[in-house]
Amino acid sequence: MLLAGDIGGTKTVLAVFSPEAGPRAPLAEATYPSGRYGRLEAIVREFRDQVKLAVDRACFGVAGPVVDGTARVTNLSWLMSESDLMKTFGWSAARLLNDLESIAYAVPILAQDDLHTLNMGVPVQQGSIAVIAPGTGLGEAFMTSEGGRYHAHASEGGHASFAPSSELEIGLLSYMRVQLGHGHVSCERVCSGLGIPNIY
Repeated sequence: MLLAGDIGGTKTVLAVFSPEAGPRAPLAEATYPSGRYGRLEAIVREFRDQVKLAVDRACFGVAGPVVDGTARVTNLSWLMSESDLMKTFGWSAARLLNDLESIAYAVPILAQDDLHTLNMGVPVQQGSIAVIAPGTGLGEAFMTSEGGRYHAHASEGGHASFAPSSELEIGLLSYMRVQLGHGHVSCERVCSGLGIPNIY
């Protein structure tokens, strides 16, 4: 069985999946406030003790970049390592992915009931797919078709510079530059939970 997790600065969601039940039917699932814990391992132990299901591998989507099997959550002080997680829990495999990369992998298995069209368009067969997720921050990823199969790619595009296109947006940029001590104003500072007070 597989332990899957969505690790964010606000909350951490853990669930257990089996090959028999498939990816849309977790055997157990729970949500934890990330800030109340000092490490991911503490949440995993609590979840494991609650659900009492034996898992042999794990995969976690992490809100932040993953480099050489290690990651630090953008809005937490947690440092995670695939090798440390395998050693701590005795798993045969552990994988850390950027959270939007992991969400992108779910796009091909979405059902019609999962979708709501914002702007009607004409799909391009095997065309690239963008994944944008405003939450606490602004996550972005994309998918490309290679050999008839989609592959997900992480992106830290939310940290790209905010580019105003009207006088009102130029005013917002000027205001935010002052608020941030004339620092960098990213798209995330406008389009996310972090950005709502700035827009207000």
